[in-house]
Amino acid sequence: MSVVTDPVGLPAGPGAGPITAIKTRVVSARYRRPFRISSGISTELISLVVEIHTADGVVGIGETSPMTAYTGDTLAGVTAAIEDHLAPTLIGRDPLDRAGAHRVMDAVLRGQHVAKSGLDIALYDLAGRISGWPVHALLGGSIRDRVQTTWVVGLGTLDEMAAEAAAYADKGFRHLKVKGGHDPAKDLELVKAVRAAIPADAELCLDANEGYDAATAPVLAKMAAAGLTLLEQPLPRWDLAGLVRLRERLDVRLMVDESMHSLQDALEIVRRGAADVLNIKILKVGGLHRALQIANLAEAAGLAVKVGSMPELGVATLAAVHLAAAVPGATVAADLVGPLMVHEDPLAPSAFADCKGWVDVPTRPGLGHEV
Repeated sequence: MSVVTDPVGLPAGPGAGPITAIKTRVVSARYRRPFRISSGISTELISLVVEIHTADGVVGIGETSPMTAYTGDTLAGVTAAIEDHLAPTLIGRDPLDRAGAHRVMDAVLRGQHVAKSGLDIALYDLAGRISGWPVHALLGGSIRDRVQTTWVVGLGTLDEMAAEAAAYADKGFRHLKVKGGHDPAKDLELVKAVRAAIPADAELCLDANEGYDAATAPVLAKMAAAGLTLLEQPLPRWDLAGLVRLRERLDVRLMVDESMHSLQDALEIVRRGAADVLNIKILKVGGLHRALQIANLAEAAGLAVKVGSMPELGVATLAAVHLAAAVPGATVAADLVGPLMVHEDPLAPSAFADCKGWVDVPTRPGLGHEV
């Protein structure tokens, strides 16, 4: 679909004609094996590609990937939000005015972070192509020339999950994340099995996806004693008081994900002391512009950052690479595995090929993809 009008509105920046068209198209790829988390299962990774065109013929490409079981967003809803509401507000605007783009998008449509992120990523890619700079330079500059990535093991049998974690540890991944949340007692056995199957220097994270309650604290303490190094979102997103109590009782770092969908959420988490690590997913918070604001808040509060994933295909995953490269506090291995979880990434097939736990930061203009 395309949204095209006569260019009107704010004048474009130096060397950049105004936005003249915004186009969307759906792409998909099948998972190598169904991706299961406690809230649902997916057999196919479906993304919406967003193209932003300028009067000078420069095109920026973004991507957003609604995972209904996680955020409640649907492909149809995200597409309608972009085509019917958000895209018309950006036509005629300066493509370099990313902060202004967010102001007008927020004015016309509340929430809809997954939709806004696709446009935001395309705007960053566009600005990089106009300026000749890689996106990480637009975010303040890269402090890393490569980014460590975790491997995420979806739900399965204990033996399957332990074997998958061991296989990827053998490939060079030194941060493994396993999904849990259905039964804390079984998850304790999972932690023990995976810990025994991976090298002693590998970090181990358990992501409960909101699956536990406050009564599970004794089991979680046993997980920490068994070698768990990071616990992600054990309680429902709204239970910040419970997260505070858990953090006081557990000898393991606590990371929030579902509890944080906005800068305001992050501020409340910091204010209440509900986490040690913030999992910043670009699509969840509305794009790179908002993600950087949250990362700056985390740095001011002394919290670490993980750059997370919904997951997505290559374009949005590259955006995550640039963010992780530019954020000083992004010291927890990022989740950059979407392209590795599918049979073939149709967007950036070579960017993540032969990944062994590290991803090189692109240095070409924009996101550095060749879609």
